[in-house]
Amino acid sequence: MEELEEGLLMQPWAWLQLAENSLLAKAYITRQGYALLVSDLQQVWHEQVDTCVVSQRAKELNKRLTAPPAALLCHLDELLCPLLKDTACPSKVSFVCDRVGEALILRVRSELSGLPFYWNFHCIPASPSLVSQHLIRPLMGMSLTLQCQVRELATMLCMKDLEIQDYQESGAVLSRDRLKTEPFEENSFLEQFMVEKLPEACSVGDGRPFVMNLQSLYTAVTRQEIQVRQKHPGSGDPQPSSSTSPQGTENQLLNEPEEPVSSVPSLPVPEKEPTGPSGPVQRPQLSKVKRKKLRGLFS
Repeated sequence: MEELEEGLLMQPWAWLQLAENSLLAKAYITRQGYALLVSDLQQVWHEQVDTCVVSQRAKELNKRLTAPPAALLCHLDELLCPLLKDTACPSKVSFVCDRVGEALILRVRSELSGLPFYWNFHCIPASPSLVSQHLIRPLMGMSLTLQCQVRELATMLCMKDLEIQDYQESGAVLSRDRLKTEPFEENSFLEQFMVEKLPEACSVGDGRPFVMNLQSLYTAVTRQEIQVRQKHPGSGDPQPSSSTSPQGTENQLLNEPEEPVSSVPSLPVPEKEPTGPSGPVQRPQLSKVKRKKLRGLFS
C-alpha cells in the first residue's frame, strides 16, 4: 500500500459542495486499489482499500454487474476526477454524503456498460498520524516557505530602495510623479498588514480559499517531504528528529533545497535565510558610482 499512501500525499486538496455539505477531499486511484481522504474542517475521514475489497463491495451493491476490479477502479477514477477538478460531472452521475455514527459515507450512483452502478466510499475517522501527514506537517512547511519568501522579498525591496537612492544622488529625477514610492520599512509594513489585511487574509471559511490559492505550494511541500523521507528512511516517524522537527524542515528548505518542482516556479526557496521580520532588515552599503542621467522613468 506504500504506492497508495505516497500517491495520496502528493494529491492536491479539492473543494466539494454536495447538497448542504462543504468538504475538502483528495483521492488516489490505481489498478491495485484507492485511497480517499475527506474533511469538513472539523473531522478528517479516510478509506484505503485493495482489489479484494473492491470486488466484494461491487458484488454486494451491484447484483447484475460483473466486472474485474481493474475496470471498476478505472470507472471510479472517471467518476471522481470531474468532481475533484471542479468540472461538470456527467448528467447520470450523482454523489450523496451521509454521516453514519462516526463514519462518513460518500454514495455514488452512475452507469457502467449500460447498467446502473452503485458505489459507497466507507470513510472512517483518520488516525492522528494521517492527519499530521496530510495537514499539520504540510501546513507547517508551507508557513515556513512563505515566511522565507517574505524575507527574500523584503530584502529585495531594501536593495531596490538603495538603487533608487543612488540614482537620485546621481541627479536622476522621476518623469512621472505617480510612480514615486516611499522607502520600504519592514516593521511598519508588518504592523499595517496586521491591522488592515490580516482579518481578510486568514479567513478560512469552508476551506475553498485554501484550495483555490495554495494547492501548487501544498503539492510542492508534500513532494519535498517524500524526497526527504526517501533520502532518510524513518524521517516520517512521529519521534522528533532533526529532519522532522519544524526547525529541521526550515533548514532543509533553506540550506539543502531539493530538485525544484516545476509546478511552482514562482516559489523559489532561498539558499540562505535573511534577517527575520522581528527586526529591520540591515541594508547593505552600495558604493556610489557616477552615473549618466537616465532616460525613460527618469529624465
